[in-house]
Amino acid sequence: MHISSIALSGIQAASTRLNVSAHNVANANTPDFQRQVVVQQSQETAGVITSVGQAEELGVHLASELVAQRAASYDFKANLRSIRTQEEMMGSLLDIRA
Repeated sequence: MHISSIALSGIQAASTRLNVSAHNVANANTPDFQRQVVVQQSQETAGVITSVGQAEELGVHLASELVAQRAASYDFKANLRSIRTQEEMMGSLLDIRA
């Protein structure tokens, strides 16, 4: 699997985590709201897959959701940087062979 495929799965996972956290924050004042959680699992071939489930406890801890959103944002940026670095390396390789 190429680095870009691995990074794209990371971007999708970060996006899912960000969406779930936003959903949790939007419903923080909903009575008896059971927040959603994201489960990430590595794939055999490389990369990650995500699934969304329900937390066992009721309610939302807003500080934890803020941290989750920041972490998802940083993961998103790191995976984009991996793709950019791969493209730069491929460009350099092509320049050397030309």
